[in-house]
Amino acid sequence: MSIERRVELVETLFDQLDKESAQFKESSGIGCDSGCGQCCTSPEIEASPLEFLPWAFHLFLNGEAEKMLVKIAEADGSTCVIYKPLSIHNQGRCSDYKYRGLICRLFGFAANKDKYGNLRLVTCKIIKEGQLASFNITNDSIKKGLKVPIFTEYYMQLYQIDFKLGNLILPVNKALKMALEEVLQYYAYRTFPELKKKCV
Repeated sequence: MSIERRVELVETLFDQLDKESAQFKESSGIGCDSGCGQCCTSPEIEASPLEFLPWAFHLFLNGEAEKMLVKIAEADGSTCVIYKPLSIHNQGRCSDYKYRGLICRLFGFAANKDKYGNLRLVTCKIIKEGQLASFNITNDSIKKGLKVPIFTEYYMQLYQIDFKLGNLILPVNKALKMALEEVLQYYAYRTFPELKKKCV
């Protein structure tokens, strides 16, 4: 399957999730604190290269892929290289929010099944403690049937697009690097994709 088709399928999956997440956020009233980004700084974030394929393709179309590979190679630490930490000038945020991965879209606003098969909300300590009442009400509502995105269901759909790249779970910067390499290798001996797809 071509890179363009895989990117299109991943983006369609993301659109579906974004709609489901928006409905869940509205129903639950749970939300991230403005400019938090605490989860993005965790050195334990893992992702698949496939969920960052749209990001890598976007960089490739805009002539930024090789530069980003250098940035990843030079990265000091394991914090996601596309996260911009809090500074005097701006709040902490993803520098490519539109192209963030599946894990970034799910964490905080999705559920997983526990060992008894019950759904439980997977979110951070900041939301659990800072929005305790909403968190408890939401967990109870999920048990009663509140529609919530489910990690395993979305990752299963991702695997179906490209089992090899979707099933490979790596530390986030390695996943970013592999996504870039996949795009660059694909176009090493192929015609550059249509410029109408170039993103701004």
